[in-house]
Amino acid sequence: MDAVVLDDLIRRARQRDSAAFETLVEIYSPRLYGYFYRLTGRREDAEDLLQEVFVRVVRMIGRYEHENRFDAWLFRIATNLVRDRVRRRRRAAGVESSGGQQDEPGVLEEVPDEEVDRPDDVMQTAEQVDHMQRVLRQLPAAEREVILLRHFSQMSFKEVAEAMGTPLGTALARAHRGLAKLRRLMEEEAG
Repeated sequence: MDAVVLDDLIRRARQRDSAAFETLVEIYSPRLYGYFYRLTGRREDAEDLLQEVFVRVVRMIGRYEHENRFDAWLFRIATNLVRDRVRRRRRAAGVESSGGQQDEPGVLEEVPDEEVDRPDDVMQTAEQVDHMQRVLRQLPAAEREVILLRHFSQMSFKEVAEAMGTPLGTALARAHRGLAKLRRLMEEEAG
């Protein structure tokens, strides 16, 4: 999005202009929904989180100081919402947050089928998605988040670092480690 247009939208949103909020929702909803869906694996959760993120944006927009970092700010709110939800579910289930992979968020269960024509292609695509889900679930949460933000939400590494509240070098290192583990795990499962 053009920086001047975004600046104007944010300025108007800070003045409680409902049309500006509507435009921000239209612009960012698809990316945020995809991010939530990939992390949770459930449409209901993704929809709930999407609503919740924009409720928080409405409440917090007055404190936001625009420095061409709106995407990072927005995805940081989104990431924190997902983390909070996972923590609440663990506590509710009596599961201690011990770094284990149980009750970790899932990943996207569907892929676009624009180019899928034959039933064999649909089956192969579904198998590939299942394979990717299994492997992504095996990654530590921080590495999985970096990969999802970078590759599925189309954020730069700088934006990913800001969204996660980490230095750029940490985000880059997590991505490097995560992709290396992802490759290794996919090869192990394929072989």
